[in-house]
Amino acid sequence: MPYSLYFNGEILPNETPLLETNDLGLLRGYGMFDYFRTYQGVPFRWDDYWARFANSARSLHLPLPLTQSETADVLTDLYKRAGVAEVAFRFVLTGGYAADSVTVSQPNFLIRCEPLPKDNPTAMREGIKVLPYDYVRDLPEIKTTNYLHMILQAAELKRQGATDLLFHKNGEISELTRSNVFIFKGDTLITPDRNVLNGITRRAMLELAAPHFEIQVRPVLFDEVLHADECFTTSTTKWALPIVQIGDRTIGSGTPGHRTLLMQELFTKLVEAWGR
Repeated sequence: MPYSLYFNGEILPNETPLLETNDLGLLRGYGMFDYFRTYQGVPFRWDDYWARFANSARSLHLPLPLTQSETADVLTDLYKRAGVAEVAFRFVLTGGYAADSVTVSQPNFLIRCEPLPKDNPTAMREGIKVLPYDYVRDLPEIKTTNYLHMILQAAELKRQGATDLLFHKNGEISELTRSNVFIFKGDTLITPDRNVLNGITRRAMLELAAPHFEIQVRPVLFDEVLHADECFTTSTTKWALPIVQIGDRTIGSGTPGHRTLLMQELFTKLVEAWGR
């Protein structure tokens, strides 16, 4: 069965053209989104994702067209229509149509049900390379639709055999373009506390790590990352993905460390049990 979407009260095929040309998301980049997936057919940490989405909407002064309960009913409908075991959901909320190209009136709310991206077992097993990039996101606590820098650097990432950008500014790191960053110094797990999106997978990792490691959530210097024993990144699709190279610098031994592999194992057990 084809995947479907919800748009302002209607359920339509994903291929349906939707937006008019005076939408503020298109004209001004005034929009936000979120992305999560199911395990065993159950949305992962749905309450956490909804809370983040609602907080982002509030910060952008965008009223939510649906309640959490109403949105959950939409998710159930879209999941059943897809007819597959696991799906991803993408929320997009824009400023809506503006006659003067500026004023928010009624936001447009889109929910897409999508196939999951393909797994990358090689990256999970061997780790990835990222490139340092001097930048910090505007409004980092909000998952806006602005991914300009990632797209601008796509060709350079490919040329250097890298997967993503590591944002840093004034000697301090923040995050990757679409995911959070952790390092290990011995048995201490460290992650930045500012200029970052409050990732739901990040939160789950901190909870899973608490019985096993000392945890520090604080500013993290770029130099600390270069001299870390291990480094990994987390997101809905990355889980605990090892970072073994930053630019021309090898991190630790250049292979995924045993602590990072433990975090992979703990998260795997969590999602295997989700919804059961």
